[in-house]
Amino acid sequence: MTDSVGVSLLGAGNVGAAVLSALIKDTERNNQLVGTKLELRYVLVRDIKKHDKKFKDVNFTKNFNDVLNDEHTSIIVELMGGQVPAKEYIASLLKKGKHVVTANKDVMAQSGSELTDLAVKHGASIRYEASVGGGIPIIGPLSRDLLANEIFSISGIINGTTNYMLSLMFQEKMSYQNALLKAQQSGYAEPDPYNDVQGIDAAYKLAILCGLAFHVDVDPGSIFCQGISSIELKDLNYADELGYVIKLLARAELIDNKITCIVCPTLISKQEPLSKVDGVLNAIQLQGNLVGQVIFEGPGAGASATSSAILGDVIDAAKNIKYSFSNLNNAQLNKIEVSNSENFISRYYLRLNVVDESGVLAAISGIMSEHQISIASVIQTEADQESQTAQLVLITHEANRGKIDSAINSIKKEKKVDSVVNLLPIID
Repeated sequence: MTDSVGVSLLGAGNVGAAVLSALIKDTERNNQLVGTKLELRYVLVRDIKKHDKKFKDVNFTKNFNDVLNDEHTSIIVELMGGQVPAKEYIASLLKKGKHVVTANKDVMAQSGSELTDLAVKHGASIRYEASVGGGIPIIGPLSRDLLANEIFSISGIINGTTNYMLSLMFQEKMSYQNALLKAQQSGYAEPDPYNDVQGIDAAYKLAILCGLAFHVDVDPGSIFCQGISSIELKDLNYADELGYVIKLLARAELIDNKITCIVCPTLISKQEPLSKVDGVLNAIQLQGNLVGQVIFEGPGAGASATSSAILGDVIDAAKNIKYSFSNLNNAQLNKIEVSNSENFISRYYLRLNVVDESGVLAAISGIMSEHQISIASVIQTEADQESQTAQLVLITHEANRGKIDSAINSIKKEKKVDSVVNLLPIID
């Protein structure tokens, strides 16, 4: 039992300021939830003058050692982002036996198991609910409520920027570039949107989910990753005509003790729940042997949603300290092979720009047949008289991704094919 629990913050940017404000504003309620006083100790920032006028009576510091060596600080909220110096700081805090709450997907995706082991070794804990899905409670359920299940499938829309852009493109009949500009103006996309639009952000989050669901380390750099920059309005329209919507989907499947991970734009049937997740919302769908299919949906970005997850972790950690509970996660990592994306099996949407002349479809069908790929349906648009080309959309039956890629390489060499515009998997 303890009379107070000291909390310090590393960072007071957009999310950090929201957490700080909530800690100050909701002091009485938080204290009641914990059963003791949550005492704000230090807030580490780069520029004290930038923050001390807005937050009076807050003990700001530029020296990390003030936090590290403060014997009254038990919980530290890391909101700096990036690998450096965040990982080093987190490791130092855990070695001191301090509990860490973080929203840092970069650190947790690449070093999560290492830091968890470090926490266990030093009698500390590390919580990271806010690292995936913003305000969606997913880390907790995977760590506790769903532990009895063998999870064999994860499907998630876990990047709010790309989901907002794709929704905007289709609903407003807008180009990719204009949708990106609107997302940046609305605060949903960073000035440098590369990690979001290229799927890297989603790959980090998927790696974290795989660690919890399958108890295995997945290097985010090994995940097949394709962004949305090649998606055009005509792709969204073709998908709609066929009964689908296009979303940047992160997927992991456990089959025969192998995990296949992939992040890419995907055609999702309008009958599927994930197809209805629009705007900046995120959703994560899990398949378990006992629970069946469960879906978690909610705001996936923004200071308010993220601070909700962070403060939930802070309160949980503080209650454990108050009542001397142990909530350490020392799950044994499974010996599961992370399979190459070539083994990924799906139906596919293929859009080609072809020369407007006879024999084109026959030539492409022949190549597909050589690679044991069966075509289910074809859409051919009217020719562009100026360029003398036409759009050809093929829907395949289920095929191995490796065979599809080999077929695409052959198709690119076909003289009647001007370009291969998009290749996207399909979920029915």
